[in-house]
Amino acid sequence: MADLPALRALPRHRDAALPKVLATPVDPARDHIYGDVDAEVTLLEYLDYECPFCARATGTANEVRNYFGSRIRYVVRHLPLPQHPHAELAAVAAEAAARQGRFWEMHKHLFDHQNELEHKDLAGYAGVLGLDVEQFLRDLEDPALAEHVREDMASANDSGARGTPTFFVGSHRHEGRYDARTLIAELERAATGETARLGMRSRR
Repeated sequence: MADLPALRALPRHRDAALPKVLATPVDPARDHIYGDVDAEVTLLEYLDYECPFCARATGTANEVRNYFGSRIRYVVRHLPLPQHPHAELAAVAAEAAARQGRFWEMHKHLFDHQNELEHKDLAGYAGVLGLDVEQFLRDLEDPALAEHVREDMASANDSGARGTPTFFVGSHRHEGRYDARTLIAELERAATGETARLGMRSRR
């Protein structure tokens, strides 16, 4: 599997100079979207499967989704951090599961077992989730999946995301607290303005 040294070496800027708008619009053909792709509001998260803050934020995301119901689409992108040695492989594992239609199941399982993300662990999770394990293991080595993760990392960098979790409400990077109450309030405000929707590539 290809590593991502170039992305990990990307320059860091002072926070005040970081971009605040999502650089890469949500693309239903490649992004993982929970909910209606044409929903009224969008919450996008850059995450790392080995990040304990991201694991805790899964409850927040669930609470926000439950509050908005069909009005929201929740989008996740990968941002494995260099201090987490298993995060990159875990991200590729989620993409490998996606090829068998089980992205969200693997997504949850990885966070539920984020202290056990070795290669052998991931193979075991594929079996638990009922995946074709041999196909899953082949996909783990597919450079195209590492490239998918690389693209997410590049879009995070271009959008000002430097840590995890980083949330975007519509097309704007959220700053400050990311508890459910705060995100819900910001999403409700966004629903009445131009920030409610992310620019979306045409599906035609």
